[in-house]
Parts: sequence; C-alpha cells; structure tokens
Amino acid sequence: MKIGYARVSTQDQNLNLQNDALKAAGCEKLFTDEGVSGAVKARSGLDAALLAVGEGDTLVVWKLDRLGRSLGFLIELIGELGQKGAGFIALQDGIDTTTSGGKLVFHIMGALAEFERDLVSERTTAGMAAARRRGKHLGRPSALTPAQVIHAKRTIEKGDETLSGMASMLGVHRNTLKRAISR
Repeated sequence: MKIGYARVSTQDQNLNLQNDALKAAGCEKLFTDEGVSGAVKARSGLDAALLAVGEGDTLVVWKLDRLGRSLGFLIELIGELGQKGAGFIALQDGIDTTTSGGKLVFHIMGALAEFERDLVSERTTAGMAAARRRGKHLGRPSALTPAQVIHAKRTIEKGDETLSGMASMLGVHRNTLKRAISR
C-alpha cells in the first residue's frame, strides 16, 4: 500500500497540490501536517504516517523537503523505513527506494552529507587551533579584566572586603571571582 505524507509550514499555504499529486500516485491513505516547520522532527501527521507504514508499504511525499530539512534526519527516517521492509518515494525528486537505482541515489546522497559534516568539523577544529596559536581567546569573553582581578585579590587579601562583597561590587557571581583569582 502507498501511504502519502504532505506538509506545509504556514497556515497561509495549502495542501491541495501535494494531496492531488499523492492521490494521482496511488496513495490510499494521506497524512498531513499544517503550520509545522520541516526542522521539527516530532509532527503528529508524520508520526501517524510512520505508524501506518508496514512491511511492503511505501511512504510517498511530493518533494523530499516536505519530509524534513536535515539530510541526516531524512537518511535516518528512510533507514527506519527500510528496516520495516518499507520503501520511500519522493515524486518530484525522482527518488524511489523500491528500486535499486533509487536506493543507490539515496545512499550516495547520504554519503555526501556525511562527508560534508566531516569536512565542516575538520575545518572548525583547524580554525580553532589556528586561533589558539595566534593567542586568540575562544569562548565566552571574560567577565573581569585582569586589572579588576588583581585589585579584587589585593583587597580580599588585605581583609578590606570579603569575596562575596567584592563580587557584588564587580557585578559578578562569587564563584566567577573565585575562579578568576585562582587562575
């Protein structure tokens, strides 16, 4: 059995185009989500569609982006369908995992997505290492200047002020000042 899923992200859009295409493709059941972003993984219509899909069934969408925006999520979802013994078709994108060619195309897309994620991670790590070598501070900016820390440390050591009192004057939490002094 072919099970159709359609989604629009705003209430202003309508599902007519998608529903008509899914019916023309032979879908016996249709599940929909309206006003839901493709970035949201938990969707009532999608969840119901996935529950309805069984072995030998095919989940059909009008376009791949109607199912989700993240390629990782799409690959995971289609992998789950495959484990159930179900297929997947994206009408406008020419993807049909019920055929060997469709499976190949989808696996290539998955491999390219994983490769891109690895490249982004490597570039990020290399960029951070280069910034550290140049002496760049990574992360959140310090709440206190070095001069404030020195002044606070001297004032507390002289006994003129408590750690909590000095932290309050500087507008930071007691633990923030304590960590800064201990560095």
